[in-house]
Formats: sequence, C-alpha cells, structure tokens
Amino acid sequence: MKTGEYIWQSPHWPVWQYDLAALAEPLAAVSRAQGLLLGRLADVGMALRDEASLAALTEDVVQTSAIEGETLSIASVRSSVARRLGVDIGVLAPVDRQVEGIVDMVLDATSNATAPLTTERLFGWHAALFPTGYSGMSRIRVGSWRDDSTGQMQVISGSIGRAKVHFEAPPANYLPTEMNRFLAWLNDTNAKEPTLVRAGLGHLWFVTLHPFDDGNGRIARAIGDLLLTRADVSPQRFYSLSAQVQREPKAYYDILECTQKGDMDVTNWMRWFLATLLKAVEQAHTTLDQVLAKARFWGWAAAIPMNERQIKVLSRLLDGFEGKLTTSKWATLAKCSQDTALRDITELLLHDVLKKTAAGGRSTHYEIIHPGQRKMPQAQAKT
Repeated sequence: MKTGEYIWQSPHWPVWQYDLAALAEPLAAVSRAQGLLLGRLADVGMALRDEASLAALTEDVVQTSAIEGETLSIASVRSSVARRLGVDIGVLAPVDRQVEGIVDMVLDATSNATAPLTTERLFGWHAALFPTGYSGMSRIRVGSWRDDSTGQMQVISGSIGRAKVHFEAPPANYLPTEMNRFLAWLNDTNAKEPTLVRAGLGHLWFVTLHPFDDGNGRIARAIGDLLLTRADVSPQRFYSLSAQVQREPKAYYDILECTQKGDMDVTNWMRWFLATLLKAVEQAHTTLDQVLAKARFWGWAAAIPMNERQIKVLSRLLDGFEGKLTTSKWATLAKCSQDTALRDITELLLHDVLKKTAAGGRSTHYEIIHPGQRKMPQAQAKT
C-alpha cells in the first residue's frame, strides 16, 4: 500500500491476514482464564451467578459509554439491567431513555447472540442509542447508514484549525455492499477462524467501516460482545471488555489507528485484543470476589435489625460506592436529615457493621466491616 492509504483501500481488502502461530499462546492464555472463571462460577448458586452477571453487564454499559466521553448513572444502569435480568436489588433507581437504549443494545447483543445479526437489527441498536434523533446538539441519521451529506466521515481530534485526522472511513456509497459482506462473514456458521479471533476481527472490521453518523464505537464493542458470547457458548456475561478498554483508552486508540493505516496483516491488533481480553477475564475474578463477599456479608448481617435506609446505603457500599462515606453522603443517599443519618450510622457502629476510620474531625468517614475482618472473641482463661 502507498503511504497515507487506509486499510479499506488495500486491493486485498477485506482478506484478513494474521500469524496464527504467534497468537497460539495468547489464545491459550485467554482460554485458560475463561476456564478458571467458569469453574469458579460453576461452584456457586444461580443467584450469585446472576449477581456476577449483573455486575459485569452494568460495568459494560457504563464503561462503553465512558469511552465515548458520556457519563451514565451507575445506579440507573444497574436498575435497568436488573429489571431485565429479573434480579431483585431492592429499590430501583430512576432510568432515562438514554440508559434504557444502551442497555437494550448490550443485552440484545449478549442474550440473543446466536440469532443472526442483520441490517434491521443494527438499525434497531442505533435507534436505541439515539432515541431523540440527536447526538448532543447535532441532528443525525438514525437507524440508517450515513450518507456523508456533510462531508467524508473522519475520526479527528484537536481544536478547529489544529484538528488531526486519525482515520477516514470508506465513502457512504460503499456501505450497502460492504455491510452485506461483513454481515455474511459474521453470520457464517462454518467459519474457519478461531472464535476469539473472530471477536477481534468483527470489532475491527465494523469500526473501520464506520457505517453510522455516530455510535460506531459502542456498536462495534457490542458486536465484539456478541461474538465473545458465541465463543463462550453462554448467554450470561461475566466480564467486560469495554471496561478494560476504558482502563487503557490510549492504547486502544493507538493500536486502532496503527492498524487502520496498515496493511491486511492484523497480527498486532489481535495481540492487543487478546491481551486486553485476558485482563478483562482476570478482572472478572475480582468482581466475583466482591459478589461472594456481599453474599457473606448479608448472610452474617441477617440477624441484625436494620431499617430501609440502612439496607439501602449498605447495598450501595457493597456494590462499589465511589468516594468516602460521610454523614452528609449518608443523608444524601438515604434522603434523610443529618441527625437521622448520624443515628443510622451510630446503630451500625454499635453492631460492628461499620467502623470509623482513623481520620477525625471533618475528615471522619466510615467503612463496612466484612465478616472476614472481624476479630474472633478471645477465649476466657480457665480458672
């Protein structure tokens, strides 16, 4: 290829090339990690598996939006996912159309992963992402391919006058043919590529075509999740690739730009994809640890009298409360007065449910005492 051309301009497009021997060890490492995770999950009950899946899907929805610079309410996302999964999490938080739309897309991609991915289904995902027909303040084409009426689709960064073009997508008139070819490949049940390789290729291929005015990154990651779900042969998701990408976004954009400006050999892209996937699966063990710790906590705390406010705030803490728990934050979360919040906290301190941290004064805050952190009472000396 000549300098400055993009991968879709190659005469060999889209015949992907990669060194399978070089990917053998990364593929084996991911498979081993998946096996260990599924082995742990097999030893817990259905309720805890549902909790682990709820945590993974919530993180996936929140982080796939965060990659695009959009901040979603964790509580709203969790409520939306829980309602669809039938998981009881107590009081549900309010949910808006934006949250509902992206949850619809992610759950359709994973729970219906074996169903063919069609043009109509992709249009439905896109319409769910942009229910108002706007992206920010801009009117966009929703539920249809872009038409480039405002110019060639480019991925740029920087301010006006100093903008850097990272990638230029194929012209809009290519899209009907290119998307049909992509979907035929994706739905081929006799494909020769390893399933994990297909997940990496599917993400790269879609985001290179960039067929929509906006939302291409989120839909590309949903396609990756769909293909990973097919690879796992399980409708439940227990890890989030989007969350891992969000932990290292620069590496993602760097390898994507390098690959899209390279030739058809995408071995380096697949190395990055598999390494990131491995980290995501390993992180899922931490999520499962948190789910099990939460179950142990409520098992221990079942005999302690608590009001609805205390249960609500403790649940938020166990679900990964961000920041430090102070009396003021308790009052905000429980929608009560400062005096009531202090009484709630004091009761839990007396029952050894909470502990006050070393910091005093205005820095005073509290933490949950997990069952494994409690000191065993010393045996009385024999007389």
